[in-house]
Amino acid sequence: MRVVDSITELQPADAGCIALSGSHGGLSSARYALAVRPLLSVFNDAGVGKDAAGIAGLELLQAQGLAACTVSHMSARIGLATSTFADGVVSHANDAARALGICVGQALHPQVSSITRRRT
Repeated sequence: MRVVDSITELQPADAGCIALSGSHGGLSSARYALAVRPLLSVFNDAGVGKDAAGIAGLELLQAQGLAACTVSHMSARIGLATSTFADGVVSHANDAARALGICVGQALHPQVSSITRRRT
């Protein structure tokens, strides 16, 4: 698992990790995740925003077969990955994330912990 306040901090060596970020789930953030290809990318929905811009990256990552979800901006601080992990409640998930066991409306921490346990 890689915990980064900004998704831009991911490195090529992080491929296949669970990437927990404080970044919004928009297209620009998704492009950084796409370049690294984590198993699961977690973002903040940033209030979703106009034309669902705060979660638009989930669809982009799904199109590449990559799992992604967001936590609600009301549950976790934007820009603070430790809050994403400790406090986040999943607000949106793409099909690939749901296939990993990510459930909207539930706390993120136990779901990520379950994925991590299954991988070891």
